[in-house]
Amino acid sequence: MSAELPDFHIPHAEKITWMVETNGWAIESVPPGGMTTSDGVPLPTYSYTVNFPARFNMPEVVILGLTPVACRGLFDLLADVCGSGQSIEIGAEVVGLFDGEQRARFDAVDTTTWGGLFGSAAMWHKRSSFDVVQLLWPDRNGFLPGEVGFDQRLRFAQPLLG
Repeated sequence: MSAELPDFHIPHAEKITWMVETNGWAIESVPPGGMTTSDGVPLPTYSYTVNFPARFNMPEVVILGLTPVACRGLFDLLADVCGSGQSIEIGAEVVGLFDGEQRARFDAVDTTTWGGLFGSAAMWHKRSSFDVVQLLWPDRNGFLPGEVGFDQRLRFAQPLLG
C-alpha cells in the first residue's frame, strides 16, 4: 500500500520569495528552447540569479549552457566572493572561479533585446530596470566566447547576450 504524498505545489513567486528570505538571493533555471537567438538557434538551458543587486551590489548574473547544478555551484562561489566584500569588474577577466585557474569574464547583457529571459527577476524587481551580466565560461582549450580560437561547436551552448 502506498501512502499518498502531500501536495507540495507552491506558487512560483512564493518559491522565489522563500529562496531570497532564506539565502538573500534566488536562482532560476530555465529549460532549453524557450527563445531563439537572432539567427534562429534555440537558446540552451540557462540559470540566473534574483536579488544579487540588493544582496551584493552586483548585477543579476546569467549562465548559459551549463546544468542548473553546475550553475548553482558557481553562483554560490560568486556569492561567497561578493559577500566577503570583493567586487567583480564587469568586462575584465577573472581567474579562480573555475578549476585549473581557467579564465572567466562577466559581460553586460543587452536587456533591451534579452530582458524577456529574466521573468522571475523582472517580477522580483517589480518591473523596474535592472542590470544583468553573463558569466562566460571557457572551452576545453581555455578560450572564451568571442575570442579567436574559441571552439565554435560551443557557440550554440553559450551564445553571447551582450
